[in-house]
Amino acid sequence: MIATDGSSPAPKRQHKADAKVATAPAKPRPVTRIQREKQDIILEAALEVFSVHGFRGATIDQIAEVAGMSKPNLLYYFPKKEEIHRRLMSELLVTWLAPLEEMRADGDPFVEIRSYIRRKLEMARDFPRQSRLFANEMLRGAPHIIDMLEVDLKALVEEKAQVLLTWMDQGKISRTDPYHLIFSIWATTQHYADFDVQVRAILGKGRGGEGRFEDAARYLEQLFLHGLTPRPKG
Repeated sequence: MIATDGSSPAPKRQHKADAKVATAPAKPRPVTRIQREKQDIILEAALEVFSVHGFRGATIDQIAEVAGMSKPNLLYYFPKKEEIHRRLMSELLVTWLAPLEEMRADGDPFVEIRSYIRRKLEMARDFPRQSRLFANEMLRGAPHIIDMLEVDLKALVEEKAQVLLTWMDQGKISRTDPYHLIFSIWATTQHYADFDVQVRAILGKGRGGEGRFEDAARYLEQLFLHGLTPRPKG
């Protein structure tokens, strides 16, 4: 609207109280100890249900039953199944990244790679449900954590690939593709979690006990470290 004298009217001033309401974001309430305990119970139950039934086959009712609480009580903490799943996957990815993060650039290459193989096998032994959950998410196209894969995981792999390349440039290990080396370690170690039933069925009672992980560790160390040992020139 234009004033009769041709000038623009002065803008209306917002009431101070209104301005304060408009600019002050609501602060989230801190999670109490009891709330955190309840969330942990739900997440543990969800891990069990998701690892068996997958995301699509799992239901809120199943998770509530395993958690030992009512469905309304569960929904108070996690309004949607998707929120539970994403929370699980984000925490799982942190666990999954830890063994690779421990690979030290200033360490002995063979010691570091051997330790990495063993840490991955320990995860296959100690966290089979988490491994199956992660594998199921990958098979579905990682819809809930693709952003984490493209940022956090990608950055870490690129960092450690550069460490491997530096060792290759220094002649400490044979030259190969560092990315596919990492992928191969993932594939061979995680096999003992995702296909554990198959492994135990084939090995039988004699070799299918806890010792199978130590047997696997020795074999994979020989496989990878022998392949990475520099060949004499000439």
